[in-house]
Amino acid sequence: MTQTCDVAVIGGGPAGSTTAYALAEKGWNVVLFEKEKHPRFHIGESLLPMNQPVFERIGVLDEVKRIGVYKPGAEFYDVNPDNPPHRFYFRDALDKNFPDAYQVRRDQLDEVLLRNAGRRGAQIFEQTKVTGVTFADEGQGAALTVTPEGGEPQCWQARYVVDASGRDTLLAGQFGIKRKNMRHASAAIFGHFRHVPRNPGPEAGLISVCWFEHGWIWFIPLPDGLMSVGAVCSPAYLKTRRGSTEAFLADTIALTPPHVRQRMAHAELVGEVRAAGNYSYQCSQMCFPGAILVGDAWAFVDPVFSSGVLLGMRGALRGAAYVDAELRGAPEAAALRDEFERVQKRSVKDFTWMIARFNSPGIRHLFTNPGNPWRVQEAVTSLLAGDVERDNGVRPRLMFFRGLYYFFSCLKPVSAVREWLRRRARVRAVVN
Repeated sequence: MTQTCDVAVIGGGPAGSTTAYALAEKGWNVVLFEKEKHPRFHIGESLLPMNQPVFERIGVLDEVKRIGVYKPGAEFYDVNPDNPPHRFYFRDALDKNFPDAYQVRRDQLDEVLLRNAGRRGAQIFEQTKVTGVTFADEGQGAALTVTPEGGEPQCWQARYVVDASGRDTLLAGQFGIKRKNMRHASAAIFGHFRHVPRNPGPEAGLISVCWFEHGWIWFIPLPDGLMSVGAVCSPAYLKTRRGSTEAFLADTIALTPPHVRQRMAHAELVGEVRAAGNYSYQCSQMCFPGAILVGDAWAFVDPVFSSGVLLGMRGALRGAAYVDAELRGAPEAAALRDEFERVQKRSVKDFTWMIARFNSPGIRHLFTNPGNPWRVQEAVTSLLAGDVERDNGVRPRLMFFRGLYYFFSCLKPVSAVREWLRRRARVRAVVN
């Protein structure tokens, strides 16, 4: 027997849950399929200040604050252990109205968002996997093959499909439109630990980023005394792993500056160490007749600026506005689709430029020796806060920052060329 709905949402992460909430709020019959059972582990724990208006919009800001660790900003350590860290406080961004953020365990955050969508009226089916989608001609709906865990396949008919399947990239794989991001080839290895010291006082929630020989390492303070610790490095370095992931992460930490090793001296692993291969990608298309891709189902970039949850949720709200207009046959649907695509592509592009050069001497110098000519440091802080969509003076100042980057790179041509060659070698390693 075929069951019907207005909108089928594939995936119960932040993007999927937000889309389901927004469309159910409009009165549509929304069904969300999530292949796992919440709560479940997920990486991406550090949120940005610009997440908070989105959380407030969907009515979960107080819950997020309750489960989160207060985050006033981020600190960056240079490769040279003699150089002190430089701290970027969100209160120093161009817009002073968003001075803080929170860090959360993603299993808790994602469950809050999923249950919130259910309370708004979306039907939630967990441990239910979508295994195929067949579209009718001219965007006249789609048939989904859905299999509950331990059950028989079912057929659902939907007027519209929202792919929020994350890195599974269900529709992108079906249509063959997923492309690795050749400008940024990276891999990550990470885990949760206890007994890792935090900064004292109000800085206890600062995220710490430290460069080292093979890339950079993060420290993200989480609730219940946990610390998320991970290293982002080249895929070629990750391929040198021998033995367990736990031992490889320990060996990687042994290559970091003394203050990092000292911070991990008494660390106790909680759970398992996980690794992710070359994960940066983008799909060549975001909208189809009868379907859209939101969040990581469309693109994923490096976690260094913690942009994933924010881009996914904001894109979900824009995507939901477009789908609502499409279902109503509203004349503004085309304009909303164009805005959805334009803003998402531009936001990812803003982050990608800096991420691709994050290990370069020029970026390290600018992040650990910042100045504020023409309020450029405030603009970089705004980028770290996720404030890249509004026309508030951030973008031209980020262009000026790019000019400073090229200037400092010219001052150290040998180091700059060496890093450029290293990036090229990473891309060749991924291609081959």
